[in-house]
Amino acid sequence: MKVLNGLELAGYIKERQARQVRALRQADGVVPKLAIIKTTNDPVIATYVRMKQSYAEDILVETVVHHVASDELFATIRLLNDDASIHGIIIQLPLEDESQTEEAVNAVASSKDVDGLGQGAEFIPATPMAIDWLLAGYNVTLKDKKIALVGNGRLVGAPLAKLWRGAGHDVEVYDRSTEAIAEKLRQADIIVSAAGVPGLITTDLVKEKAVVVDAATSAEHGKIVGDVSDELQTRDDLTITPTKGGVGPLTVCALFDNVIRSARLVAEKSGLDS
Repeated sequence: MKVLNGLELAGYIKERQARQVRALRQADGVVPKLAIIKTTNDPVIATYVRMKQSYAEDILVETVVHHVASDELFATIRLLNDDASIHGIIIQLPLEDESQTEEAVNAVASSKDVDGLGQGAEFIPATPMAIDWLLAGYNVTLKDKKIALVGNGRLVGAPLAKLWRGAGHDVEVYDRSTEAIAEKLRQADIIVSAAGVPGLITTDLVKEKAVVVDAATSAEHGKIVGDVSDELQTRDDLTITPTKGGVGPLTVCALFDNVIRSARLVAEKSGLDS
């Protein structure tokens, strides 16, 4: 078994980002700053927010969390869009009122949409970028491979399909409406699952020597779990993400890469204007 250890790669990226932030602070006087907006008390959401705050503190990026009521959401987004000290804004999903999601992510200024979820976003979404980094970091090539994406959500499946199809790769997206999905998955060289269904990807669905990336997160018995079944983790022939420390650590890295890039663009524009 070859383990796709995102935690190991994340350590190198984090060191590089810390150097970039120090340079922005010292040479340009720009302090990268991320605003996180949430509307729910969900403990899983709180965990994700704390993870981002901890990472930001380590690389000297400032964060501010706005926990607002649903009827305050859009006013908060407008205020942050207009705040020149804010370089990135994320809407922590899911929202309390999920019907607001589409309008909310599109309300974030495209130059600050570091999650890349809005229609005019200037940044690649964090999780697809993280998956791209993870596979490249372990020399997994996508060229001439049959790639199956399980799940077509806005956070992973849809943007990842767009990213990889844009690069000319052979990508098929499957969801619960797909007929004969088991047979199709067995033909895939690379499977990326982001359906949010614990234990969905079982060993009988994965062909020999395939690459399996578990990009899902859902809560089960108070724990955050993915789509890949435990039995799949015992197969020696696979290249696979571990139960913990696969895509997740790199997703946080990718998010902050976008924040730093946004801050750098502000520094460059300031330099041109001065």
